[in-house]
Amino acid sequence: MELRQLWRMFKRRWLVTIIPALVVLAVGLATYSPPGSFYSVGVRFIVGQTPSPAAAAQDEERYFNWLTSEYIVNGLTDWIRGERFAAAVSEHLAQQGLSISTGEIWGGLAADNTRSMMTVYFNSSRDQATVEQIINGIITVLMTQNAAALPQLGGEAAALVQLDTPLVNQINPSIRSQLELPLRLGLALGAGIGLAFLVEYLDPTVRGRQELEEAGWVILGEIPRQ
Repeated sequence: MELRQLWRMFKRRWLVTIIPALVVLAVGLATYSPPGSFYSVGVRFIVGQTPSPAAAAQDEERYFNWLTSEYIVNGLTDWIRGERFAAAVSEHLAQQGLSISTGEIWGGLAADNTRSMMTVYFNSSRDQATVEQIINGIITVLMTQNAAALPQLGGEAAALVQLDTPLVNQINPSIRSQLELPLRLGLALGAGIGLAFLVEYLDPTVRGRQELEEAGWVILGEIPRQ
């Protein structure tokens, strides 16, 4: 199909082409709401086991103590990622008068570790003050209830040294949320073009002698428009 034919087709079917885009634009504008604020905070910890005074003076015992700290931090990381830790944080916050569901805390929690260092992250769309209260609750539960998550320590709590003061940072809206409506309009416009081709293909109307000649008809005469 030549460009002239395409242009004539779009001149005839321009309304069909833009209808899907107009519908998507209308729905998008009617349901649009600005992206809400999103906050993130991370805290690092050095994790280990407090050595006995006698063991602290021996190089071999200190080596095994450092090695043990790596196993401990792995166990704590797995504990933080689990639902039980989120439930413990939710219960702790409820005692402070803040009602946050276990699912919300679990969904916003993340943890990672490298050797003896562990980093705990929390992301939420709640306000900054609430996020600060939640991360403080996470830290409290982590430092006071970790013995229950590490039975191999025989009831002793692991030694955690907090390296950072929790600093809640606001995260800018993602590029995806900013481009969501333009992308939908682009897809709707593509669908409109495909619909215009379909309507043109199904339309039996003859609009020029070229179409008849291509169909095998012999033109005997032509009546001009004027």
